Order: sequence, then structure tokens, then C-alpha cells
Amino acid sequence: MQIKVYDLEAKEVGKVSVSDEIFKAPYNEALIHQIVVAYLANQRQGTKSTLTRSEVRGGGRKPWRQKGTGNARQGSIRAPQWIKGGVVFAPKPRDFSKKVNKQMKRGAFVSAISTCAAEKSLIVVDELKLDGKTKSMQNVLNAFGLDKRTMIVTADADEMVLRSAGNIANVAVTTANQLNTYDIVVADKLLVAKDAIKKIEEACK
Repeated sequence: MQIKVYDLEAKEVGKVSVSDEIFKAPYNEALIHQIVVAYLANQRQGTKSTLTRSEVRGGGRKPWRQKGTGNARQGSIRAPQWIKGGVVFAPKPRDFSKKVNKQMKRGAFVSAISTCAAEKSLIVVDELKLDGKTKSMQNVLNAFGLDKRTMIVTADADEMVLRSAGNIANVAVTTANQLNTYDIVVADKLLVAKDAIKKIEEACK
């Protein structure tokens, strides 16, 4: 399979050969969904915690006698209906993480990036040489007509690309080794450096 390669002015300058196994795989919606759900679950810290009525300090004495006062019966001022009382079904620290094996991760990634390539949402540029200014990145986006969520993928960490994209909404930057299924699914377009393609293929082997 071959994908067109463009320069930063959106002019075609050639083509790059890519692996059919990685960039022409069938679409597997169920697997992609499972991986995305697991990814989002693994981002959760699970550190929230509040006190139940048994954990709130105080409230050991009955506030008033059972009968004869005209008030509703109460057993403790730390019951949930009281101000400063405990919380019903209080959230406690827990682990939300989900385990996913490597084969499933790879399958979902390959399926997602293949779909991206098939829908012409994958744009390969010859090289991403920028001067670190927002205007230079905006010119590139304008040249390709990218006005929605865009994920820029470089071969290695590039400070100039990060600086150029830092102040532009709906634009994120990542490296070929860190690109994952969620990044591909969330983005409307993938802007990938030519030298990052080979690293993506190596990471999928």
C-alpha cells in the first residue's frame, strides 16, 4: 500500500510504501471500543473518599428523647440527613484499571489507524521543520484545511513542533512510540511525519 506524501504547503511530493498488515487491516469496532474504555478507565485515579455515618466524629449521644418533644425521632446528629452528617453509600478509594493483553492493544491500534488511512484522515508530510512560532503551525493547518481536532505525530520528541502547536486549540502533539488507539479515535485528522511512519510500523511488530 502507498500513501501520498505532502510538503508543508500541502503539495504532493511523492509517496511512501507502508505495510498492508498495519495500514490496511479490517475495521473492528468492538475491539476498538473495548480498548478505548480500558484506556479511559486506566486514567482514573480512584482517590475520591468521603465519610460514612460510622466514620464521622461525634454523634454518640441521642440528640433528644424518643417521644414527647414534637420533633422527629433522631438517634444521632451524624446521620445522613443532618448537616455535617455522614454520606450514604460514601465513595471510597478503588482501582478502576482494566487489564488488556498486548495482542488486543495491537489489534485495536492497527484497526484504528487502517480506518484512518482508508477514510483519507491520515496525512503524511515529508518533514515537520518549524521555527517554534504559532503562526508557522497555523499556516500548515490552513494549507491542509485542518480546522478540527488534529493529532500531530513526530518520529521523536520535537521541541519546536510542541512550541508551535502549544497555543492552538484542538491540536495535540505526540510521538510515534506514544501514539495509541484513543489518540487516533479522538482526532479527526492525523498529521504524521514521514519518518514517524516507519517507527509506527516498528512499534506494531
